[in-house]
Amino acid sequence: MNSTFFINIFRFILLLALQVVVFNQFDFLKFINPYPYILFILLYPVNANKYGLLLVSFFLGLLMDMFSDSGGVHAAACVTLAYLRPTFFKFSFGLSYEYQTVKINERLTPERFSFLLVSVVTHHLILFLLEIFRFTFFWDILLRTFLSSIFTLILCICLIYLFKPVKK
Repeated sequence: MNSTFFINIFRFILLLALQVVVFNQFDFLKFINPYPYILFILLYPVNANKYGLLLVSFFLGLLMDMFSDSGGVHAAACVTLAYLRPTFFKFSFGLSYEYQTVKINERLTPERFSFLLVSVVTHHLILFLLEIFRFTFFWDILLRTFLSSIFTLILCICLIYLFKPVKK
């Protein structure tokens, strides 16, 4: 067992606890709901087992569904995000992703920001589409996705810099 394994376990528990205890209590204007727990999926090591990420993402979403009483929408959104993550890496980083030199929790660059943005918007769009599941609420879905994505993105960037590893 290496330190990366324990760091991922700690990150999983910490982000899930923060989401359940703190961020699930936020509900600004019925349209803004932050979901920074997806940071676990985004910060998962690039060179780690991809099937393990899908499995852990499912359990992360399932636990969120259990705590939120949301019927599986978080599990579906998390698994979709984990599945599409390599595509988002290739879109944002190009060949850097191929050589596995990508670290999200370093200095914020346009590539890292675009990866975070695309990932958060995709997760939220799937989450709200499945949660509301009515075409008549199309504009509400888009508004909730847009506003929640902005707030979640700001929280994710703050959390990344708050828990950034110290360079020696």
